[in-house]
Amino acid sequence: MSRWAWTHDQAKHDMTAAGPIRARTDAADRLVEADEALAGLQARLGGAYPGTIAIPALLALVRKARSTNLSLIAMIAVEDEGQPLSFRAHACPTDSGTHIEIAEWRLAAGAWAADGNGPDDIALLRQLAEAHIVLDAEQRVISGLIDGPDLHLLAESIHQGFGRYWTDLIAVEGSSHQLPLHWRLLDDASVSIEGSARRWKARLLPIRGGGFELLLVAQTVPVQPAPSAPQQAGMAQLDWKGLLGQNLAPALRVPVNRIVANAETIRTRLAGPIAESYVGYAGDIADAGRHLLSLVEDLADLETVEDEHFVPAPDHIDLADCARRAAGILGVRAQERSIALALPPESALAPAVGEFRRVLQILLNLIGNAIRYTPGHTTVRIETGCERGLAWIAVADEGQGIRSDQAARVFEKFERLGRSGDGGSGLGLYISRKLARAMGGELSVETAQGGGARFVLCLPADNTAQMSALG
Repeated sequence: MSRWAWTHDQAKHDMTAAGPIRARTDAADRLVEADEALAGLQARLGGAYPGTIAIPALLALVRKARSTNLSLIAMIAVEDEGQPLSFRAHACPTDSGTHIEIAEWRLAAGAWAADGNGPDDIALLRQLAEAHIVLDAEQRVISGLIDGPDLHLLAESIHQGFGRYWTDLIAVEGSSHQLPLHWRLLDDASVSIEGSARRWKARLLPIRGGGFELLLVAQTVPVQPAPSAPQQAGMAQLDWKGLLGQNLAPALRVPVNRIVANAETIRTRLAGPIAESYVGYAGDIADAGRHLLSLVEDLADLETVEDEHFVPAPDHIDLADCARRAAGILGVRAQERSIALALPPESALAPAVGEFRRVLQILLNLIGNAIRYTPGHTTVRIETGCERGLAWIAVADEGQGIRSDQAARVFEKFERLGRSGDGGSGLGLYISRKLARAMGGELSVETAQGGGARFVLCLPADNTAQMSALG
C-alpha cells in the first residue's frame, strides 16, 4: 500500500507521494519495471504489467524522448478512478529503452467531492484541525499528519496502524454499533483520543473517486497545569521513553521529506537550468536527507521493538506473495545495479502467521542489503517453503558472504562489520530479528551456495491455509 504525506506549506488539499517514483520501459515502450505507485496506476487504468504504458501522455513523452534521443520533462494529468492526479515526468532514453523518474505526484486541486460544505468552510476546518488523516473507501488509514501537543499516542497509532479502520484507533463516543458505520453517520461525531483530555469532533470529507479526509477538531483548549515543586526539581531528569518514535520522528518526517523533494527538483533541473556542479550538490543534499530519514525511521522502529509492551498484530499471510511484493518495490534499485532478482514461482505458496507490514519490512531490509552489498551482474535468489510447522523465506546473494565469527555479530545493535559510508545505520538486522522473534519466529544467517550470505526468516506456518490448499 502506498503511503501518502502532505505538508502545511502546500495547499491542504494537495497530497504528494514522498520521494521520486522510478520506472523503466523496454525498446518497445513496454513498462517492464516500476515502483509500486506507478505500477498500481498502470493496473487501475487497465494496462498490463509488464505492458504498454496505459497513460497516453506518459507514453507520448517516452516515445518522443526515444525518437529524438533527448531527455524530456513534462507535467502530466490523468484521472485515477475519477480522481484527478498530476505529476512531473522525466524520460531519459537509453540503448535498451527509457528510464522514467516521476516527482510532484499529487491529487490535483478539486479532487475533494462536494459534501455539503462550502470551500471556505472546508478551508477553515483544515486550519482548525490538529490531525489530518487520509482514509481509503473502506475508512482504513492510508496516512496521517498529527499536530496536537497531546496527540503523540495517536501519532504512534497512525504510524503503526496503516491499513486499519480509523475507528479502531479513535473511540467514537456513544456508539454501540459495529464500526465502521456509513461515513455520514460518523461525520461530526464526538470522539475521544487516548492521551488527550480534550473533547474532539471528527469531520469526514469524501474524496472524489473514493476515500476520505478525516479531520480531528478540538472542542476544548488543552489545560496546562503549573508544575509542582517536586516536578520542577525533577525536570532535569527527563523521561526519554517515547521521545523519538512518538514525538520527534513524526515532526522530522515532513521537513526532511521536503528537503529531499526540493533537492531532487534542483538536481533534475525541474525548476530551471543550473550549473553542473550544483546538480551534484543537490544530489548530495537529497542523499543525505534520505539517509537522515532512514536513520530516523530506524531509531523510531528501534524504540518500538524494545518497548516491553510491543506486540505485533498477527494475520494470515503468504511469504511467497510477500517476497514478490518486496521484490517489486526494489526492482528498479536492483536493475540500476544490474542485479537479477530470482523469485519463487507464481504457483509457490508459503502460508504463515505474522503481521504483513512487519514481514514486508524485514524482507525489504534483507533484499535491500543483498542489492547493496552484492556485486553487480549477479543474482539475488529468494526462496520459500514449509516444513515441520514452520514457513520460511530465504534471501541469498552472491557477495563476499559472512564468516562464522561474524554470524552472531551481524544481528547486534549498530553493528556494521567494519563498513562505513554506505548509508546504513547498523540497526536493520537487529530490528528485523526482534520483529521476527516477536512474531514467534526467527531470523538467521548461513553461507549460501556459491559463497554468499543466505538470510532465513522462519515464522509459524498457517496450518489452516495449508489444509485448504491440500483439500
